[in-house]
Amino acid sequence: MQIVVAGQGYVGLPLAVRAAEVGHRVVGYDVDAHRVQQLASGQSYVEDVASSRLCAVLDSGAFSSTADAAALAGFDIAVITVPTPLRDGVPDLTYIESCARTLGEHLRPGATVVLESTTYPGTTEELLLPILERASGLEGGVDFLVGFSPERIAPGSKRWSFEGTPKLVSGIDARSLDVIKGFYDGIFQTTVPVSGPKVAELAKLIENTFRFVNISMINELATLTDRLGVSIWEAIDAAATKPFGFTRFTPGHRPRSRPGSERRPDRPRPLARRSSRGPIHRQGGVGASVTPQQAGKTGASICLCRMIGRTSPSRGRQTLRPAHRGGVAELFRGSGAGSRHLSSRHLGLVHGHSHLTRRSARRRSGVCPGPGCWGRPCGR
Repeated sequence: MQIVVAGQGYVGLPLAVRAAEVGHRVVGYDVDAHRVQQLASGQSYVEDVASSRLCAVLDSGAFSSTADAAALAGFDIAVITVPTPLRDGVPDLTYIESCARTLGEHLRPGATVVLESTTYPGTTEELLLPILERASGLEGGVDFLVGFSPERIAPGSKRWSFEGTPKLVSGIDARSLDVIKGFYDGIFQTTVPVSGPKVAELAKLIENTFRFVNISMINELATLTDRLGVSIWEAIDAAATKPFGFTRFTPGHRPRSRPGSERRPDRPRPLARRSSRGPIHRQGGVGASVTPQQAGKTGASICLCRMIGRTSPSRGRQTLRPAHRGGVAELFRGSGAGSRHLSSRHLGLVHGHSHLTRRSARRRSGVCPGPGCWGRPCGR
């Protein structure tokens, strides 16, 4: 099959090379001309793709890279792996929108488009699909197929390979799911079909949120252990001997001398994109909200507040047991509107960094305890 992988970063390039290795003709599309030139010359800039593998699929003719949208014509399956960065705490979906318009211009009957980018539940059916339909003049589910399959990349992981990590797959209808599952069955050892794109989109955010909360908590504890005279590493190793009810997380990033460190936690904040009652609450002060234009269509959903610094006012309060004590976050707060808010008023974390504890520690010792700079001078 003719495959297009739009976006040649740490998600798109491994997929493109693997698809070429299993026999597909793959076009790696990226708007970054310099990146395209590197790929064409056989230079891999992604840790999980060796330059030797890239050269092999280039030499065989199974893979080519381009920044020219005209080269996308005639694809059977296109996979979107573009970034969704945060802008003021809200996911920026302009890369998805732009890519969808480009692919829509080359969409033909019988083709399939799959989204892998991390985003809020509803993006595939309520944003991607309408753009493809407008750009192509075709009808989704009738003339072409669409689905969502979240990336599960663990860069540098020695335990989980790209193809060995189970792959969630979904489609807007049964036919879309069948085609998408068939494609990924040839690339991954295990595929896990779910009932629809919203389930797969939410599953990805649950995975990210789980990492975010736990790594943030460990980062907070790590700033306190020096004062306690306790090794955070020994304590984590000890806790990890419990065979149930515990998952090992370590401060991120920890020094490379400690193998197996966790990456900086991914953000779960795309969930804050939607709310069951119009504009959603955002942390950052009274009255801060996402406009309807930013939030998209409203509907039943979960509101996960931005996990940085200040918190929105709420009615009532719930805490995890054991009861809240000063150093660790009060994690859950009731909103009074049926939604759950994750709070970090006491953590003060942005991607695992604690502004307050970091500033205090630097005054005392001149070093920063934040991720990536444990015990070393830091210019932050």
